[in-house]
Amino acid sequence: MSRRYRLGGYLAGALAARTGDEISSPALLLLGLSVTGSATAASSLLAGLTISSAVGGPVFGALLDRSPRPGRLLACALAAYAAALLVILLALGHTPVVQLVGVAVLAGLLGPALAGGWTAQLPLVVTGRDIRRGSMLDGLTYNLASLTGPALAGVLATAAGAPAAVVVSVVLVLLAAPAAWLLPARPVREGGRPLRRDLAAGFAAIARIAGLRRATVTTMVSFAGVGMMVVCAPLLGVRLTGEAGHGALLLSALAASALTANVVMARRPPAVPDRVLLISTLLLAAGSALAAVAGSPAVAVAAAVVAGLGQGPQLTAVLAVRHREAPEHLRGQIFTTAASLKISSFAVGSAIAGPLATWSLPGALFTAAGIQLLAALTYLLTARPSGQQLPPDRPHGLLVGPAGAAAGQPE
Repeated sequence: MSRRYRLGGYLAGALAARTGDEISSPALLLLGLSVTGSATAASSLLAGLTISSAVGGPVFGALLDRSPRPGRLLACALAAYAAALLVILLALGHTPVVQLVGVAVLAGLLGPALAGGWTAQLPLVVTGRDIRRGSMLDGLTYNLASLTGPALAGVLATAAGAPAAVVVSVVLVLLAAPAAWLLPARPVREGGRPLRRDLAAGFAAIARIAGLRRATVTTMVSFAGVGMMVVCAPLLGVRLTGEAGHGALLLSALAASALTANVVMARRPPAVPDRVLLISTLLLAAGSALAAVAGSPAVAVAAAVVAGLGQGPQLTAVLAVRHREAPEHLRGQIFTTAASLKISSFAVGSAIAGPLATWSLPGALFTAAGIQLLAALTYLLTARPSGQQLPPDRPHGLLVGPAGAAAGQPE
């Protein structure tokens, strides 16, 4: 009963934190647009929130791995992230944007705690056969958050204004903090190893292991294009309907399509997830190109659906590759480091998208499509993974299933 309660608390906390995270990016973008009227200022806030994850993700992941009470560290990070969002909300319009971009950068250091920081703690909550079910449910929270977060941001911004969306994001992140604080302790590990050596080992594994390298580099390039599309979504809404919030709802159409694609893919999981990376990246290119020529809301929704058919399987495939290839003692760092690199790439794309979309919205979306094609080319040029099947004696495996959760490939 205690274990079941802890799993329920874990899932509730993870869902609240991840939904707050999914709301925060579009809400901050919409807030910047509504207060400053500048796409460049708005995209700068979004870029600041995401670009520092390249530093924060690996460091925070290593600290979580070394902490005997990782849940308390996670709870403090959630509280600090919420506080930073609140500062931006209260100060925007009264303080120079460049200073608030600095606050967003500080918050971005903690961004990985809202999503990936939870997954590494799942083995503290469930063990043995229960971890497969727990991992499947954990993966489902990612999909639910990505589906409901942008929708809530769009609806709240349209109905009550962009500040309301930021407030809801802050509340959800804070609601997750108690569940994080109560996460179980872990056995104390041997100390004495410098933090920099732990960090170097995670990066070295990604560079050395062919499957990890290919998946990481491909999705890094791809997420720059995704960042551009996210920034362009509210601007596309303004262009087609006159409401930026309607553009944010396109992100929910994308998320719903991604979830549907993952459910279908779960019925017939691919034998080689690496190949899904190429197909999904090409679909993201097609979705961005279709959005660039959209002349009606219906075509814009169709573009979001096509992009979602790529983004959902891409996430599932890259998680499957990481679970399959990551060494047991470096798994937490590899997950947080690789995710942080993707987020920072997203930030670069979103920073470019603001000024580019001010010049030409179709031009920005066509550029996003071109970046996805570059990601596909990167996949083809990157060294072939050394092995697609896991050695039969590899221990402690988890299987990746419907939403990138554990259900089909060893972790």
